Amino acid sequence: MKASELRTKDVAALEKEVSDLLKAHFGLRMQKATQQLSNHTVLRKTRRDIARAKTVLNEKKKEAAK
Repeated sequence: MKASELRTKDVAALEKEVSDLLKAHFGLRMQKATQQLSNHTVLRKTRRDIARAKTVLNEKKKEAAK
């Protein structure tokens, strides 16, 4: 997911996106642990999407606090 797509969402939608991504990342980690995951690059992409979403969420919260 691109940062520009995330910036169009509101704070509630971003929080939901972060929680969904965290759940997906947990599932992928479990698949990796049980050696069911064939494409390990998905873990990296999910982790970076989480970081991107959290960054945009923090920007929105700081902007709202001003």
